Amino acid sequence: MAVAVSRDLTVQVLEDVNTVKLTDRQQALRAAIQRGEPKCLGVSQVMLGLMVMSYSIPLHFTEATEVVILGVPWWSGLTFITAGVVAIVLDKHCTMKILQVCLMVSIVSTMLSVVAVIIYSVDMDMNPEVACVKSLHGNCSETHYATRLSRGVKSSLLLFTLAQAAISAILCFLLFRQRRSFGQYTSLTEAAPTALIPPDLN
Repeated sequence: MAVAVSRDLTVQVLEDVNTVKLTDRQQALRAAIQRGEPKCLGVSQVMLGLMVMSYSIPLHFTEATEVVILGVPWWSGLTFITAGVVAIVLDKHCTMKILQVCLMVSIVSTMLSVVAVIIYSVDMDMNPEVACVKSLHGNCSETHYATRLSRGVKSSLLLFTLAQAAISAILCFLLFRQRRSFGQYTSLTEAAPTALIPPDLN
C-alpha cells in the first residue's frame, strides 16, 4: 500500500497497484464470461427443461414404465431449469463465487443428463412397440397406438436430454477454463480508506 504524508501531517493512501490489478482482472473475468454467453446457454437450458417436463405429460396417460415410475422427465427438467437460472444469474452478477456455483450445478446437470439418457435408452429397449394386430374393422389395437405414442415421446425426450448434456458440458468447459485462468484473483480486498487524519496532539 502506497502512503503519502503532506505538510499538515495528513496521511493519504494512494491507489494500491495490487488493487488496481485485481479490479482489472475482475473486469477481464466478466468480459471473458460474457464472451462465453452464459445467458444464451442458460435460456437454452431453461427452455429445454420446460420442454422435457411438458412433453412428458402424455406418458402419464399410457402404460407406466420405468421413465414414469422414476419421474425422470420431472427431476431432469427441474435440474435443467436450475442450471439455466444459475447461468443467467452469472451473466448479471459476475463473481468467482457465482461462477463456482454455476460450475458445480452444470457438472451435476451433465451427470444427471447422462443418467437420464441411460434410463430412456433402457426403458425404450425393455418396452418395444407392440405390433399392429388388425381387428375386424381394420384398425390396430389400442396397445399398438399407446406403445407407439410412448416410444415417440421418449425418443423426443431422449433428444432433448442429449442436447441438454451437450449444453451443460460446453458450459462446464467454459466455466472451468475461466475459473482456472482467474482462480488466483478470487479474494477481494477491503476498500482502503482514502485519507487518514492524524489525532490532535495538542
